Amino acid sequence: MSTLSQLQPQALWQWFEQICAIPHPSKHEQALSQHIQNWAKDKGLSIVEDKVGNLIIKKPATPGMEDRKVVALQAHIDMVPQKNADKVHDFEKDPIEAYVDGEWVKAKGTTLGSDNGIGMASALAVLGSDNIPHGPLEVLLTIDEEAGMTGAFGLEAGYLDAEILINTDSEQEGEIYMGCAGGVDAQISVPMVWQAPEPTNSTYTLSISGLKGGHSGVNIHLGRGNANKLLARFLFNHGDELALELTNFTGGSLRNAIPREASVSFMLPSENVARLNELMQEFTDLVRQELAIADPDMQLTLQESPAATQVMSEDAQQNLIDLLHACPNGVMRMSDEIAGVTETSLNVGVISTEAESVNILCLIRSLIDSGREEVEGHLTALSSLAGAEVEFSGAYPGWKPDSSSPVMAIVKDTYESIYNKEPTIMVIHAGLECGLFKKPYPEMDMVSIGPTIRFPHSPDEMVLIETVDQYWKLLLAVLERIPAKA
Repeated sequence: MSTLSQLQPQALWQWFEQICAIPHPSKHEQALSQHIQNWAKDKGLSIVEDKVGNLIIKKPATPGMEDRKVVALQAHIDMVPQKNADKVHDFEKDPIEAYVDGEWVKAKGTTLGSDNGIGMASALAVLGSDNIPHGPLEVLLTIDEEAGMTGAFGLEAGYLDAEILINTDSEQEGEIYMGCAGGVDAQISVPMVWQAPEPTNSTYTLSISGLKGGHSGVNIHLGRGNANKLLARFLFNHGDELALELTNFTGGSLRNAIPREASVSFMLPSENVARLNELMQEFTDLVRQELAIADPDMQLTLQESPAATQVMSEDAQQNLIDLLHACPNGVMRMSDEIAGVTETSLNVGVISTEAESVNILCLIRSLIDSGREEVEGHLTALSSLAGAEVEFSGAYPGWKPDSSSPVMAIVKDTYESIYNKEPTIMVIHAGLECGLFKKPYPEMDMVSIGPTIRFPHSPDEMVLIETVDQYWKLLLAVLERIPAKA
């Protein structure tokens, strides 16, 4: 990774290199958090860890700017842990292997963590600098953003003095975000009844891989394949013909990542294996044709497995396959108000087989409460028809756009003055933490900016080097232009 620290702006990339070196997947951010705390104390900065583990670091204004409004720079500490099937990597122990590939920084076989590591690195670089002009400054680093927004939910009033918050978690240079989708987790539990298998049947595992995956908000409109849905489609179309007896269905790993891989284990008569291989090839050709642009590299593989001792009952198996095949997925509705932005979506993210049920974890996102509630209704009705149970949890609000936001106007004007072009004012179909911050800090004026990051939440994640420098210059210029307190 030595070449990273030579990129510009050097202070930011040096911090990002440190961040990559310290494991920090969601719910396992302690080592990186402690590293930051030790560094801040060595620098003589005020640092507090709140009840849930968020870090609040404060730095006095540079001389002559003491009268400016207090600004908080905000990022989340955790990253999404996703890797290719053939990559040996322990996210709790191993560093991210970041490298420069032409105009981009990527990682070897895993997520890069530029979401939100670049934003975090920029905030820490500002804290560490002695020559960046700014008023009173606070940095808020939240935990567990990617797996439940625990840090944002737990943030309490009284920790921040800031009137303005700049969120650094956006992923397109030249766009200023003034709103985001809210969301809720949905877990559908399909009851399982098990029975003894046909003793002469053979046991196999069918796996789907080669899909791009990606962020279930930012990339949901691209029409990429969902491994869980595609495998359910195969089973729905061919399970009866092949006389399959399912023993296990597993797919995806995170509710906010489009699943790239899934597998199903089953028993079937040996004489049907040849037909299974034929149908696998036909299905592969069909899906590759359908997804020729969005996701052309899907592949199915079949592997013989140890003999199973139990299989799903016929009714339980049929309920599961029917529910999975019928379950909506992807874009539910595009926004009428904001061209090109998804209003409401659903991601069938994770499937796991337990002793008493098969659990399906989904993430609903919507810019409007009624859109989220409508999809909740779909899942409730579908679960009722299938004799399953559905539970909704972890609901978080959207960030309602404020077209009169003073800080948005500052960022917009600053961008125009630096780059001689207008930025795009956007609402993002993803879960930024800003909506949750409005509860303890209802009067806080907020905006979100960031560099160009492609394919977050997948091993294809990469950040465009040039835009990191553009984002950095914009951030510093905005800090210098923050007005005096009223």
